[in-house]
Amino acid sequence: FVCLFQNDSTDSPQSCLDGSGYMLFCPVCVSPIESNVLQSPVFTKQPGSIVFPVDSQENNRDVVFSCEAQGSPSPLYRWKLNGTAITPKSGSHYSLSGGNLRISHLNKDQDAGTYQCLASNSFGTIVSREASLTFAYLGNFKTHRRNSVSVREGQGVVLLCGPPSHSGDLTFSWIFNEYPSFVKQDTRRFISQETGNLYIAKVEPSDVGNYTCVVTNTVTKTRVQGPPTPLVLRSDGIMGEYEPKIEVQFPEIVHVAKGLTVKLECFALGNPVPSINWNRVDGIPFSRKVDVRKASGVLEIPYFQQEDAGTYECVAENSRGKNTVKGKLSFYAPPHLIEKPEDVQKPIDDSLVWECKATGKPKPSYRWMKNGENMESLEVRPIWSEVADGALSISRLTLSDIGMYQCVAGNKHGEVYSNAELRVIAVAPDFSQNQLRSPTMVKEGGDVLIECRPKMSPWGVISWRKGSEALRESHRVSILDNGNLRIQNSTRPDAGLYTCVARNQFGVASSSGTLMVKEPTIITTAPSTLDVTVGESIVLPCQVTHDPSLKLMFTWFFNEQLIHFGNHGGYFEKVGGQHSAGDIMIRNIQLRHAGKYTCAVQTKVDSISIAADLVVRGPPGPPTSIHVEEISDTTASLSWRPGPDNHSPITTYTIQARTPFSLGWQAVTTVPEVVGGRSLTATVIDLSPWVEYEFRVLASNAIGTGEPSKPSKQARTKETSPKVTPANVSGGGGSRSELVITWEPVPEELQNGGGFGYVVAFRPSGTTGWMQAAVPSSEASKYVFKNESIQPFSPFQVKVGVYNNEGEGPFGPIITIYSAEEEPGRAPTRIRAKSLSASEIEVSWKALPWNTSKRRVLGYEVSQKREKEEAASVQRTVGNQTSAIIRGVRGSNTYYVTVRAYNTAGAGPPSVTVNVTTKKPPPSQPPVKVMWNTLNSKIVLNWEQVKALENESEVTGYKVLYKRNRHSRPSVMETNTTSVELSLPMNEEYFIQIKPFGEGGEGSSSRQITIPRIPGQSIVDCSLTLQ
Repeated sequence: FVCLFQNDSTDSPQSCLDGSGYMLFCPVCVSPIESNVLQSPVFTKQPGSIVFPVDSQENNRDVVFSCEAQGSPSPLYRWKLNGTAITPKSGSHYSLSGGNLRISHLNKDQDAGTYQCLASNSFGTIVSREASLTFAYLGNFKTHRRNSVSVREGQGVVLLCGPPSHSGDLTFSWIFNEYPSFVKQDTRRFISQETGNLYIAKVEPSDVGNYTCVVTNTVTKTRVQGPPTPLVLRSDGIMGEYEPKIEVQFPEIVHVAKGLTVKLECFALGNPVPSINWNRVDGIPFSRKVDVRKASGVLEIPYFQQEDAGTYECVAENSRGKNTVKGKLSFYAPPHLIEKPEDVQKPIDDSLVWECKATGKPKPSYRWMKNGENMESLEVRPIWSEVADGALSISRLTLSDIGMYQCVAGNKHGEVYSNAELRVIAVAPDFSQNQLRSPTMVKEGGDVLIECRPKMSPWGVISWRKGSEALRESHRVSILDNGNLRIQNSTRPDAGLYTCVARNQFGVASSSGTLMVKEPTIITTAPSTLDVTVGESIVLPCQVTHDPSLKLMFTWFFNEQLIHFGNHGGYFEKVGGQHSAGDIMIRNIQLRHAGKYTCAVQTKVDSISIAADLVVRGPPGPPTSIHVEEISDTTASLSWRPGPDNHSPITTYTIQARTPFSLGWQAVTTVPEVVGGRSLTATVIDLSPWVEYEFRVLASNAIGTGEPSKPSKQARTKETSPKVTPANVSGGGGSRSELVITWEPVPEELQNGGGFGYVVAFRPSGTTGWMQAAVPSSEASKYVFKNESIQPFSPFQVKVGVYNNEGEGPFGPIITIYSAEEEPGRAPTRIRAKSLSASEIEVSWKALPWNTSKRRVLGYEVSQKREKEEAASVQRTVGNQTSAIIRGVRGSNTYYVTVRAYNTAGAGPPSVTVNVTTKKPPPSQPPVKVMWNTLNSKIVLNWEQVKALENESEVTGYKVLYKRNRHSRPSVMETNTTSVELSLPMNEEYFIQIKPFGEGGEGSSSRQITIPRIPGQSIVDCSLTLQ
């Protein structure tokens, strides 16, 4: 075959006809690179239906149907009107601009109809969807006057509109008497938008007048008025009541398309005025989207769906009766494609099946088109046929089958189109894209498949050569149906050059490749089971022999998961140093490392693996199912199940307990004392009564002790009478005639039960009978017995016992305490007070006898306050001390001082008040102009005299404070001059401060002076002045 093609976009592709009668189209004969540029036509814009408004005053208006398609070569366009080709000519009112069809000087009679666009290039022709052109208009009413309509009051009436000739949707309204007084619709008046008629259910005197029907075309927006219809009342009486008569009703069957809005009208005449109600006959309630306009008698269902289909009923009712009308809403849907044919490229003589499926109601029918023509009308060979549900089948494809195909699915509500291109390929054998792989390697004894995949159409004959001779097939060597060569159990002599030869009626081609037979890889390490203890390290070997010309790759898996070396916490490390070794080391082995390890070895020709099982021995796992089987006041019987022994038998179990009062888990005593590895029960003893316990069990083996079990459920030991008495029983003090007894409460874990309390027993010393009192609070720590007969500071014997709900416990040891004493009855005498400085006062007094009438003196209270101060400051002394120094007072102030004795009952009467005036405050100005000179190890300091202010005490001297470092205690030297000479050791720094002082105390200090180290015996003469 020879394809002639002129590379000129203005010329259509050429074709040639060979002797066999096959037509070859050039686009299928070009090279693969060029064919990637070419494209069959595909619509990007299709025409839509047009409704054109007719205006009698303007007859030269145009319309344009849009049509646009992609393709290479660029598509050419044609149009059809009602199936007949349109031929635009010079002077014709049809013209083409690209694919768009313009129609000028529209003619309603000639141009109305159905239009389709056809787009063609060298691949074929496709047809667009149908688009209609219709003309909308509205004529005029007949001009003659209408007759009057005469009715009785209370009677119903229908006024006919009788719209003029028209095309396009209309809307109706009525004028009452004169414009712009329009009739308003309500339950009594209704205007049908189907007929335009006006319905009045019950005429009233106010309805008398002229009625004019107004018709509007929604497309042309034109409006016309009919002649007026007079409505008059008859004078022969009023109409009586009667049952409803439905005058406006909807059809028995209404077909509604999916997604549209449907409106049903229903209105009745009657006296009284009937009410209108809607419902579904099947009883299903209306969805929220349904709009029931009771006043206007309209039921509106927007966005109609399958579930909205059914029988609807309108009920008109008044007091005289009711009437109904029913109608069925039938759902329909235009076709919608759900499976479309796809572009396909097939070799010549092959077969083709194209599926095309669509949904719709009614069920769509199918037809197929080729290059814009219905296939039923084509004179095609009987090798194609349309099968069920729209599938197209073509057997033994020829080049004449090339073209554009369209599946058209349609029902009475519309059609949908789907395009697909069929290319039929006729190609001589070609290996340019799929050469034989070379070299191909196989291990000795292995199987190999050498693929032969030439491009050719139709498929031809495949043969093989080894070297220069034809290949002979055997039980090991076979040529498969797809042309591939298979060699089983390969041997060294199988190596060599192999050639695949492909033939069909269009030519012959071949491709060669080398087969190399390699030595197989063998793992020399035997499979094994390894045993190791937690914390140890081990090497897993993987040694191989292999063909030296091949590169090895070792891969390790743990429990079939790839080991990523460098991850896993650094436990795994490659240690195989030789080319034929892939050993790995596992360091610091843990229990989780037990399992199956697989070494996989791979070369270019084969892959093998070996597995080793690693058993890791370690401390036992935690026991499970810890249960408290039985519990008493001091014992608990436990049971458990063993955890994993981790390949080392369990030797012993240890039981631990925890309470809300313990510090963590504590080991407990058990029976038997040592719980053996085969025991799964034990009894815990020496528990505290009435305490909540948790227990856990730990297992041990020869390697160590494992993790503890989960804690058991909390269990409380039973109650028993208490055994522990309060500690630190003491007392004394309190108010007059009181005996105060105190103790430390018994901890909750030692109370042995609920209802815990204390029994306090006491008696005067030297008597035999005990008095007792119960203290019912477990937290109590004090009991006070008050009786006017109790003498101050009288000795009593006291003991404290315990009890709970189970009974009384023991008493503690007997101790002696004293009842409350009386406060001292006399005041100290000989009170003296003098000022030591501006901030200190010394107070002295004469002590009282210690035990006068059992009124002990434990110490003295010294109080002081300034004049006009209400609250006094108090400080206490202890014992027979007869003086105290009050610090922190202010200088130049008068203080009033009293002293009184005190004991546990309180303070006695105050002494006489004495006053004392504190000395003036010390100087507030620090020493300034401090200078120093050093000579050898001596330093001479000089400073300026500090002058006291008028309200300050005179300076009587100075204190020089010096120290070796900032944190040591300073040494002090006093002087009454303004200079001092110090002997300081060498090679050390010193820190010096100077303070003035007088009778008011120490004044403000100078800034700290740092004396640097004095190196050796050299003379240093330096000075520093601090201002």
